[in-house]
Amino acid sequence: MTQKTREFHLARRPHGVPVADDYRLVERELPDPAEGDVLIRNVALSIDPYMRPRMNDVPSYIPPFQIDEPMPGGAVGEVIASHDPRVPEGSMVVHDHGWREHAIARADEVRVIEPGGHPWTYYLGVLGMPGLTAYAGLFDVASFTAGEAVFVSAAGGAVGGLAGQFARLAGASRVVGSAGTQDKVRYAVETLGFDHAFNYKDGKLTKQLAQAFPGGFDVYFDNVGGDHLAAALEVINWYGRMALCGAVSVYTATEVPMIPGRLFRAIGKRLRLQGFIVFDHNHLIPEFETRVGAWLDSGELVYREHVTDGLEQMPSAFAGMLAGDNTGKAVIRLD
Repeated sequence: MTQKTREFHLARRPHGVPVADDYRLVERELPDPAEGDVLIRNVALSIDPYMRPRMNDVPSYIPPFQIDEPMPGGAVGEVIASHDPRVPEGSMVVHDHGWREHAIARADEVRVIEPGGHPWTYYLGVLGMPGLTAYAGLFDVASFTAGEAVFVSAAGGAVGGLAGQFARLAGASRVVGSAGTQDKVRYAVETLGFDHAFNYKDGKLTKQLAQAFPGGFDVYFDNVGGDHLAAALEVINWYGRMALCGAVSVYTATEVPMIPGRLFRAIGKRLRLQGFIVFDHNHLIPEFETRVGAWLDSGELVYREHVTDGLEQMPSAFAGMLAGDNTGKAVIRLD
């Protein structure tokens, strides 16, 4: 029996911030899963900044979204039909067939979630890709060690809020974050435990950063790029490390942005700037799940979700996330 469902397709390439006409909500019928396939009823969908560059038809580390095709993205759901004994019916799985209500996936494309007391949506955030991104960027890419000072941009976001907390829990001497609203500044300090946070809109970024770190800092976790990266180059200590995770400040730019004009500062300061992609660090998953799961269970790690209900709301919620409307991980709840 076929499964009726709805899914978002990319209707055209966006110019700047995506708008409603860039998407098409399509109703269709899915066939029965073939041998080795599973049919999944999604219960929650992930919204992440990396999805915006994938809407552009440009070479990248991952193929772009295709016009008139369903868009992939993180999702968690229940297996309602299975043709593979490794993934029995009733299993909850994480997969990359988001932006839709139902999906057919190969069994080896999904990850079965073992019941462990955490909400299923956590596997789209703190126990999923954003959490692993923060963990790998801080400990593997930036080689953070206890006693170092850390600056995190987009501290109120899904990755930044976790990266700052991981640094604090692992013994950072000082953790400072930037955010775009006073509410997020308070959230970073009062809820997440950052030592200090500032609103980058309140004045010259380099000056605010230097005031936050009179003695400089050692590690920069970059989610923003642009002026944040330029300011970090000025204030970071010699032999500092920068984990270049994202550049959300330029994802909707309509002109090609230039790299920071004073990038040569990296030479004199002997800095290490390294871009990274989370799936290159999957070897860390067992360590990550054990350590972060323990921090969650103990209550030392704070995690917040920004939940929107209904598949129809995904485009507007996605635009809102790009504009910084969310505090914590942006999630669409279907069930």
